[in-house]
Amino acid sequence: MKREWWRMAKFALVGGLNTGVDFAVFVLLVYAFALPPAGAQPISYACGVLNSYWWNRKWTFRSSSRAHAAELVRFAAVNGLSFLAASAVLVGLGQGAGWSPLTAKLASIAASLAVNYAGSRWWVFREARQRHPLP
Repeated sequence: MKREWWRMAKFALVGGLNTGVDFAVFVLLVYAFALPPAGAQPISYACGVLNSYWWNRKWTFRSSSRAHAAELVRFAAVNGLSFLAASAVLVGLGQGAGWSPLTAKLASIAASLAVNYAGSRWWVFREARQRHPLP
């Protein structure tokens, strides 16, 4: 169980970094380039996803094998679901409820967290989980 807590802590640290990348790109696109939030979202989210894949694959889940198509498809599917959850919250709270783009963005980050961890841990990096099982 101690290993799982450490893995979750590493996932959270990587998530913080991903969130920072996503948020910084989002703010830049919305406030410096006047992109609408719904247009900035896919670009900023993709930047966070690329960061996420690298750090979670190499550090959190310690996948030492070469990336393969099935893993990449699973990763894309999980992040697609996470993106949909985050986008629904962003649009629902931002446009629907009148929240500011920054506040709605923060809420959207929380919405995608559960989907992303569960999918990454139990489906995307399952080979790493099999090599490094819980005690």
